[in-house]
Amino acid sequence: MYNRGLYVGRFQPFHNGHLECIKYILSKCKEVIIVIGSAQASHTLDNPFTAGERIEMMRLALQEEGIELNKCIIIPVEDTLNNNHSIWVSKVKSMTPKFDVVFSNSPLTKKLFEEEGFKVEGIPYINREYYSGTNIRKLIICGGDWKKYVPRGVYDYIKSMKGEERLRDLSTKDYGCQSF
Repeated sequence: MYNRGLYVGRFQPFHNGHLECIKYILSKCKEVIIVIGSAQASHTLDNPFTAGERIEMMRLALQEEGIELNKCIIIPVEDTLNNNHSIWVSKVKSMTPKFDVVFSNSPLTKKLFEEEGFKVEGIPYINREYYSGTNIRKLIICGGDWKKYVPRGVYDYIKSMKGEERLRDLSTKDYGCQSF
């Protein structure tokens, strides 16, 4: 068992697939560092929620699932200037406690961390076609049934902070429902 693993995502929004990934990582590690990527981004169609809102979603979902919050270190990390990927791992390392392994299915994330000498392990996909932020955002915008793809606390939180309206407003101004 590893001491501490690192898991990076944008979590726009945090969904059941993310929750299963965290449970999987905690079956292999004593602790997990959850990096909220693109932490500076919000109020866009691809990144509708702020870093603070995403932290709140995660905490609600983890508590609801009975996962000890002291086993999960949540850290927002902004993108590098001009998406300079060559220095991104250094930035993540400077913003997080020490970790032993990175968990990711992203080819770019895997390559960047491996180039810096880190061990990277994949995470089993669970219904990826449904559990994706893009799919859930589309369902929200188009009035589909998205409730079953996110933890209950996340659903209630998004409803309470008028996240559906935010996404719909962003989609009408920028893209419209048909452009998905």
